[in-house]
Amino acid sequence: MTETIESAARDDDRRQPQPHEAHPRRRPRIHRAWIVAAVTFVTIIGGAAFNSLPGLLIDPLHTEFGWSRGEIGLAVSIDMALYGLTAPFAAALMDRFGIRRVVATALTLVAAGALASVWMTASWQLMIYWGLLVGLGTGSMALAFAATVTNRWFVARRGLVTGILTAAGASGQLVFLPLCAWIVDEHGWRPASVTVALAALVVVPFVWLLMRDHPADVGLAPYGGVYVVKPAPARGAARRTVSVLFKAARTGPFWLLAGTFAICGASTNGLIRTHFVPSAHDHGMPITAAASLLAVIGVFDVIGTIFSGWLTDRFDARRLLAVYYALRGISLLFLPMLMAPDVRPPMVFFIVFYGLDWVATVPPTLALCREQYGEDSAIVFGWVLASHQVGAAVVAFLGGVARDVFGSYDVVWYASGALCAVAALMSLVIRRARTAKTVVSG
Repeated sequence: MTETIESAARDDDRRQPQPHEAHPRRRPRIHRAWIVAAVTFVTIIGGAAFNSLPGLLIDPLHTEFGWSRGEIGLAVSIDMALYGLTAPFAAALMDRFGIRRVVATALTLVAAGALASVWMTASWQLMIYWGLLVGLGTGSMALAFAATVTNRWFVARRGLVTGILTAAGASGQLVFLPLCAWIVDEHGWRPASVTVALAALVVVPFVWLLMRDHPADVGLAPYGGVYVVKPAPARGAARRTVSVLFKAARTGPFWLLAGTFAICGASTNGLIRTHFVPSAHDHGMPITAAASLLAVIGVFDVIGTIFSGWLTDRFDARRLLAVYYALRGISLLFLPMLMAPDVRPPMVFFIVFYGLDWVATVPPTLALCREQYGEDSAIVFGWVLASHQVGAAVVAFLGGVARDVFGSYDVVWYASGALCAVAALMSLVIRRARTAKTVVSG
């Protein structure tokens, strides 16, 4: 991982540009990087709104159309898989066409898919609207987007900013889950889908007016770094994305990172986000109460992820990952015993505990990608994220099938807990990069 330079902030102002560079401006009191990070945060919230819906709509769609939970889970799994598989190509497309254009287009796709689902009458339409359109749109605003912004705009505080931007997804869950649950309960699932579409469209003007592709666009150095000219648009985005994959795939750490992150996705998005609400409803808990518990997970997720970013700037990322996965696995093994018709203290403890660990894995995983793969780290992380979403997709589908076959989700909780134990062991055997150095907190 690149070593932070303690004197970078002072060097930013006094360094003379080289003849081939545009003249950088003096750094403003509030660095523009923080404004770009704030816009990115809001954008991820808008894109995450749709991710709040699947768990809320499984029962309403099953009741209205008679579709099996396996069919609905398959549509969700297509969405999650495309979310992950789009991410590395989106990172390369941002290098070619710019962040603003890619993200604005992605938000429009999400809105189109959410609106079109209002008129669907067959399960294949659910797979097109939810799976294809929304999967492509949200994938273009996935964590690879956050990685691209962080890599371009920050040298100091990268771990902290990664944690904050990662927490944006949880913040979207916090905002939209209770709202969408209330709308579904009071007015049906269609108004909830329209609400999500409008949320995506509202963010587009903020992206277009306030987002900038590179610090050099406004004559600034990255936060905590020195001024560099904006590189020429990278052509052959798809070719570069695939070539980076083949290059990374020849290294052991890539497969370990991809494997652990696949388990991460299986035990979070695929399991809890998709199946917690219907599982709790199976035990007599109202949908609104179960959705509120998921929203509380979002509250503590924000805290846990930001704190994880702070820890990542200071401790071995591999050991952090091992601890996170071990604790998550233990909590999932206890979850079937905590299900009840109402909210009781043991369930509240699980929600708080699990929330702190929800995506705390992202900052150390991204840090290890930077350490191992340098300037290709955003694209490599995109492929690692693809494995995360493939893992989520598999469990989103198999969780629905398990419920149809066994009449219960218990076997899925236990299997996911065991997988987390495997991920903890895999994290510990990731080797350090030969050029890795101790990070100085910026």
